[in-house]
Amino acid sequence: MGIRVLICDDHEVIRSGLTALLSETGIEVVGEAASGKEALKQAIKLKPDVILLDIRMPDGDGLQALDKIRAKVPSAKVVILSTYDNPTYIARAVASGATDYVLKGSSRDDLLGVIKAAAAGESPYHSGELKRVANAMKVKQAIEDDEVPLTQRETQVLKHVALGLSNKEIGRSLGISVETVKEHVQNILRKIAVTDRTQAAVWAVRKGLV
Repeated sequence: MGIRVLICDDHEVIRSGLTALLSETGIEVVGEAASGKEALKQAIKLKPDVILLDIRMPDGDGLQALDKIRAKVPSAKVVILSTYDNPTYIARAVASGATDYVLKGSSRDDLLGVIKAAAAGESPYHSGELKRVANAMKVKQAIEDDEVPLTQRETQVLKHVALGLSNKEIGRSLGISVETVKEHVQNILRKIAVTDRTQAAVWAVRKGLV
């Protein structure tokens, strides 16, 4: 039995392209939606195996739709399909229960791999953006705020990191040198026990800092 997919994107050319891309692959496109509201309606009606969900849509972002879809159709696996390699988006996608996060520039084989892995309930596909943060939500998830003595400045820096800003942009925003920003970032990663900025963004989202 083939994998049933719902495509949610506000650009008709993207929806058509994906439908053509998935033809003759054993993956059946059972429906399309052009907005978050329509995505939820179609998800409830069709109960697809996998939902490809764009982030930027006319009636609010896809991540808001993701929360509602996960609540109403928990059996469906949601894969975020985005133009944006943004740590905050990725972090919010993980926090909201997305199965994977794939960039629109990905190859056909990678997209098929992501869909098949999602439908099978497997961990994020090796080329999916979530792979690099697959364990980040578990890492120190139980840490309480009072167990992580971030200074006020470190908290400010972490918020900027979670928004995807570079060290130079953070320095300009906070009026400190790039070297000082780097020092703060290293201290933050060590204190919250993560290894990179995207995992730090995930942690910040979980703590409600962004």
